[in-house]
Amino acid sequence: MQTLRRDLLAAGSLRVAHTPGAPAYPVTILQFGEGNFLRAFVDWQIDVANGLGLMKAGVAIAQPLAKGMAQPINAQDGLYTVLLRGIEGGREVATRRVISCVRQALNPYEQWDAMQALAAEPALRFVISNTTEAGIADADEAYVAGRCPDNFPAKVAALLFARYQALGKASAPGLVFIPCELIEANGSNLKRIVLAHAKRWGWEPGFARWVNDQNHFLNTLVDRIVPGYPAAEAPALCEAWGYKDDLIVAAEPFHLWVIEGPKALAEEFPLHQAGLNVVWTDDLKPYRTRKVRILNGAHTATALAAYRSGLDTVKSMIDDKVVSAFLNKVMFEEIVPFVPLPEAERQSYAATIMERFSNPHIRHELISIALNSVSKWAVRCLPTVRDYAAARGTAPAGLAFSLAALLWFYKGEKKGADYVGTREAGSYPIRDDAEVIAIMADAWASGKDPAELARTLLADSRLWGADLTAVPGLADQTAEALSAIARKGIAAALADRV
Repeated sequence: MQTLRRDLLAAGSLRVAHTPGAPAYPVTILQFGEGNFLRAFVDWQIDVANGLGLMKAGVAIAQPLAKGMAQPINAQDGLYTVLLRGIEGGREVATRRVISCVRQALNPYEQWDAMQALAAEPALRFVISNTTEAGIADADEAYVAGRCPDNFPAKVAALLFARYQALGKASAPGLVFIPCELIEANGSNLKRIVLAHAKRWGWEPGFARWVNDQNHFLNTLVDRIVPGYPAAEAPALCEAWGYKDDLIVAAEPFHLWVIEGPKALAEEFPLHQAGLNVVWTDDLKPYRTRKVRILNGAHTATALAAYRSGLDTVKSMIDDKVVSAFLNKVMFEEIVPFVPLPEAERQSYAATIMERFSNPHIRHELISIALNSVSKWAVRCLPTVRDYAAARGTAPAGLAFSLAALLWFYKGEKKGADYVGTREAGSYPIRDDAEVIAIMADAWASGKDPAELARTLLADSRLWGADLTAVPGLADQTAEALSAIARKGIAAALADRV
């Protein structure tokens, strides 16, 4: 079987419904991030718009870390298949698209000269990124000319400086940054840190003025569940398609990209004209609140309890009567009533989320949702807990149990450089910030009884950004729940609460 490549596209020998193999458009988009999400979300949309003649955009991908996927992407000429399967309006849908907009992939740590040259290309206009929630963070690293910085905003600052110097300084054409990292004000924070690097590196004031005056850093919100490479199905899929593809990305059909920015930029990046669910707005806060609290909040509130009780995927969570009942209770009784939107809108969105969770074609691993759960709970669940407590006088029982389940999930032990937990099915990795791991490991090694441990950890503002024992009822309910989990097991403790 032949591997997917551009000569197959040119020959028209691929059995796909669309017409792939767009002309070799110039690279107008630099993308930091080669993972499944960007390839199935951003590049898929760009490819659709290219196919309709609304854009003529080539994409260059830069892997954010020293180890990445640039090499396998280049081995397939930048081509890969996006497979969308799911439930929409109660019926199953499935589509397949070979993505052809990616022109090259670069490893900045080995190809920094090429990255700087690309940054200085007048045709380059957009920079898109997804370097995880931790990627847009300040790091006080030195600037060394000719060497790739480690920190993502530092890379951006260095590349912007290369463009500024190469294309006429103040007259250099600016870039539009559309970050997809799931943090609030992602574009604004990226700009702030870029300017901080420029200041500490002692660059001329004109550069900061140019960054402010000629470049745009847009705040965004993204939404699509992307499980990634369907390993178990890949051989059969490739056999049916007639070509080998080591970079298949499976995702759900649903997608939403909210971009906070001027309408003039929307015309330069006209994905919304391609029938795609892209919203340009002057205020994305309501969209963010809806998504973070309902979709992400429901994930985080349920995934750890479900995983520790023996389940592995979001779909298995929906199929389990106890966990599904718990999810519905938390979703519709604790989360949805406190989303600041009209009742019909928040109920409709929540119903759509439940339909997406039940997608039989998406194997969304709970252990992947568990990554960095402490910061996720603080961002996704804590605002709802505060609003509920303010209105009802005490914290919601379901979300308090979810916090106890989180603490139980983080019960582990050091094994070499790793921190691992154990459930009946065996050990599992616990991945989070090093300080979070150290705090959790020390707490569980202290020998405290579960109730005391819960209160100690809830009071530690290093974990949550605040002392959670100040939230009415939260510490008591979490302590009681963690004691019940330790005494009878998480599955039985969960069953008592539905």
